[in-house]
Amino acid sequence: MSKSERVFDIFLYIFLGLVMIVTLYPFLNVLAISFNESTDTVRGGIYIFPRAWTLENYERIFSYTGLIQGFKISILRTVSGTILGLASSAMLAFTLSRPDFRARKFVSVFLALTMYFSGGMVPMYILMKDLNLIGTFWIYILPGAVSAFNVFVIRSFMDGLPYALQESAKLDGANDFLIFYKIILPLCKPVLATIALFLSVGQWNEWFTTYLYNGNKPHLTTLQYELMKVLSSTNQGSGMANANDLAQQMAQISPESIKMAITIVVTVPILVVYPFLQKYFVNGMTLGAVKA
Repeated sequence: MSKSERVFDIFLYIFLGLVMIVTLYPFLNVLAISFNESTDTVRGGIYIFPRAWTLENYERIFSYTGLIQGFKISILRTVSGTILGLASSAMLAFTLSRPDFRARKFVSVFLALTMYFSGGMVPMYILMKDLNLIGTFWIYILPGAVSAFNVFVIRSFMDGLPYALQESAKLDGANDFLIFYKIILPLCKPVLATIALFLSVGQWNEWFTTYLYNGNKPHLTTLQYELMKVLSSTNQGSGMANANDLAQQMAQISPESIKMAITIVVTVPILVVYPFLQKYFVNGMTLGAVKA
């Protein structure tokens, strides 16, 4: 290796190290503040290590009984929404990828229009009410079961697969369901893992649906909605519905500490899942984005 190459490698390592520090620092700072005493946090000056270590912030959050039920519903919602959304999007994408599907262009244009136009919040609320979904668990799952963006990404990936595979399978007597399950799905693991990550993160982080449709249903509350009420109680000094007792508990807690603890609580589950899907993520996005 020449001297110029060694110098280049040194600068490259330094640059990558700086990028790593810039990337990790915000998360480490949030983690440090979440484990720091709230009264000490007000002073500022906390970077990547807590100055006054404590678990009080997390104890305050998890002392609220609504979080347990919200955690259960959030997990159920994330798992159910991801599975149903992935299955429905993959089946529709497979249909649109078939050159022998005559309504392919019409359905594609119809789906594309849904990405740019919507009826708005009031018509959506009326529709959910007419479908008797308000006050039920299915309000979290059915309205978002099919996403045009996800369908197009999966379809683009499937368009890159040789159609001869399906033709040869048909000659061997396989029907469309067998072709989809035995041939297409195994080849689409990268893009399916990518879409599964999108769906799970979206379902896990979404709280506005609970606020809009199930705010008065404690048994259908979600973790993010309950954490939003905790944060609101801390900031305003008075709780929302069913959280009056929490406001008094939070009176002596720094909102900054609670914010950071909440951030960690909602982030950790996704961080646990991501490493299992990361190896498919880049491959799925690049291959699925070759065609429009």
